[in-house]
Amino acid sequence: MHLFQRSIGLLLCFGLVTAHADARTEAAPVHRVFQVDLGAASSQPVSGRLLLFAVDAKTAMAETKGGKVGEVDANPFQLTQTSVAAREVSHLEPGQAVTVDADELAFPAGFSQLPAGDYLVQAVLDVNHSYNYTGRGAGDLVSDVVSVHLPAATPPVLSLVHVVPARDPWAAPPSMPEAVRHMLPDIRKHTEDIDTVSTVLSAFWGRPIHMRGRVLLPPGYDANAAARYPTVYYTHGFGGNNDRFTNPLANTYYAMAKGRMPPMIWVFLDESSATGTHEFADSVNNGPWGQALTEELMPALEAKYPMDGHPQGRFLNGHSSGGWATLWLQTRYPKLFGGTWSTSPDPSDFHDFTGPDLYAPQANVYRKADGSPYPLVRDKGKVIATFEQFAKFERVLGAYGGQISSFDWVFSPRGADGRPQPMFNRDTGAVNAEVVTYWRDHYDIAYRLQQHWPELKPDLDGKIHLIIGTADTFYLDGSAHRLKAVLDGLHAKSDVRFLPGKTHMDLYAQGDDRFALLNEIAWEMYAIARPGSTLRPAAVSK
Repeated sequence: MHLFQRSIGLLLCFGLVTAHADARTEAAPVHRVFQVDLGAASSQPVSGRLLLFAVDAKTAMAETKGGKVGEVDANPFQLTQTSVAAREVSHLEPGQAVTVDADELAFPAGFSQLPAGDYLVQAVLDVNHSYNYTGRGAGDLVSDVVSVHLPAATPPVLSLVHVVPARDPWAAPPSMPEAVRHMLPDIRKHTEDIDTVSTVLSAFWGRPIHMRGRVLLPPGYDANAAARYPTVYYTHGFGGNNDRFTNPLANTYYAMAKGRMPPMIWVFLDESSATGTHEFADSVNNGPWGQALTEELMPALEAKYPMDGHPQGRFLNGHSSGGWATLWLQTRYPKLFGGTWSTSPDPSDFHDFTGPDLYAPQANVYRKADGSPYPLVRDKGKVIATFEQFAKFERVLGAYGGQISSFDWVFSPRGADGRPQPMFNRDTGAVNAEVVTYWRDHYDIAYRLQQHWPELKPDLDGKIHLIIGTADTFYLDGSAHRLKAVLDGLHAKSDVRFLPGKTHMDLYAQGDDRFALLNEIAWEMYAIARPGSTLRPAAVSK
């Protein structure tokens, strides 16, 4: 009997037995295995994060209304619709194949959990490990979309045969109004690139680190004029970078040309990095980005362009992660800036980190005290994804570069392995209280204000402007309410606005104008920079 049990155990380990002898309990499903080879996409060895995407064929066909499905990809707003599996590839040679165990590292579950049926599958080799931040990018290798019936009798084979081309950073998105699109040639003439090597960041990393961005000059710009221009330092949200500024840059110029915004110089700052958004914070993991901006880049720009170098003529604006970055810069360097207009910022009070209170005893970002999940993404009142789903989805896509992991890279102390210490356990959601203490002492904006208000007040009072929707897609309104309570408790002058029903995505829109709020913000800045000006916004023609 003992020998029989041992034999059954060995057979089970190798997947050769499908049920226990008593037939009362089903065995674990056999792992789904795929083969991916390097086809015509490259004649040289390649490496990167190999991602495998699968979606129910009927679902995909229905969404394309029966047309050809040219791409199978993940969608953060339909997080569980597409299954994704991953593995690292260190040296894949032409003609060589690798095996992907689609159960070893997968979301929302191993592919063996998928119901039997027809699926559309596509492989992507993320050569720069940037998929977690920008999705598919230039140079990534991609297979055709392949129809597969699961479970398959033999491992399906996919070949990497395409290379993702570089995108034109000046390509007009479909949403760009025709009037703005028509002005693009003139906008390009008024835009100059920023690409400078930072001394302090290069010393930190031991290699040249570039600071990038775009300078937008107003219509009628005169470099030799005696008058200097008020200047706005703008930065993007998560997923943005220097190649994705065209839409806000073009709409800003168009608004100035039409008199809907006052004439100012706009500096569009790239805050992207391999680890996510560095948010212009000095970090033991990302390096001294705040120092590099304020001590190197800003003085260089103000020496080159006729910018108003006084605090009352120097402003900040950013949305989402850019909202946190500009809120941080204003509170960290209150003497330098005349005000920040931060919209829908990432959590500024860690008592509400998109819902979870990081300071609570036995805090957990996945589960509330009653065991129910913390939601993270919503739309029109419906929960689209939970915190746990999003974190585990990111983990499959890569070890760094995602929204959740980027917080560790900005806020956390460095671990013994040289990487940031994670704020929470990715398996259980349990919060590391020691790491949170470090977060609080260094980056909790509300806590910083409470601890240092007497010294900050002379240079900061009245300079914080925060605007957010009451239906924010990522529940960031909760943290904004807490920050407002702290500011009110300090009797600080501040401007915190909650726009009823607005989400993370439509905050700036009014009617057909997707950037209407930015026009209002610009005039509020200009009133501070030029209090005696008689310039007023032009009427918007219907």
